[in-house]
Amino acid sequence: MNGKLYGVGLGPGDPDLMTMRAVRLVQNASVVAYPCLEGGASFARSIAAQYIPDGIREIAMDVPMTVERAPAQQAYDRGADGIAKALESGEDVVCLCEGDPFFYGSFMYLFARLSDRFECEIIPGVTSVTACAARAQMPLAARNERVTILPGPLPEDELRTRIDGAESVAIMKVGRHLSKIRGVIDDLGLLDKATYIERASLPEEVVAPLADAPERAPYFSMILLTKGADPWL
Repeated sequence: MNGKLYGVGLGPGDPDLMTMRAVRLVQNASVVAYPCLEGGASFARSIAAQYIPDGIREIAMDVPMTVERAPAQQAYDRGADGIAKALESGEDVVCLCEGDPFFYGSFMYLFARLSDRFECEIIPGVTSVTACAARAQMPLAARNERVTILPGPLPEDELRTRIDGAESVAIMKVGRHLSKIRGVIDDLGLLDKATYIERASLPEEVVAPLADAPERAPYFSMILLTKGADPWL
């Protein structure tokens, strides 16, 4: 019989935010797989490191961080091939994914390649959006309000249109797009309503008004913006 593939969400970075289900699966794993920066370390593995048993098989997928899609897709092809071989041998595979597997999660690319051949189970994780809102102490929505989630790499004009028509906004993948995003929000007169968060839940976490944010931002950074008053009061 084939093994089972688990897509395990680990949360935003603090191991204390892993679910009990995620911890149990990692502790009992015989094979773990995870993405890592090409030639570098794996953030996903670092979150779960204390729970990974000694001596088990590990499948590291080197994923290049490039604008072009082809190199990353090829990396997921190779990773899926390695995972498939383990599953075909009857071994269960626990695939580690920071955040939530199906919310901008790398696991979805493996799921697309493997779910038609193997049994899969998805273990949800604390998302970066909810983690950042908690750390910034910013309620995102109440009653019938809408939350709009935008990726930072969107073109400037599209960002402006979508932010202008939104009520609460979470802008992800800020990174090298910080200056562009801050300029758009400032032009809309909303700078005082926006908060910048980087590396939420980690020791090096930064939470600050967007106006006071650093000039450079890491990939794991976010901007939260709420336009309304306090409808939850």
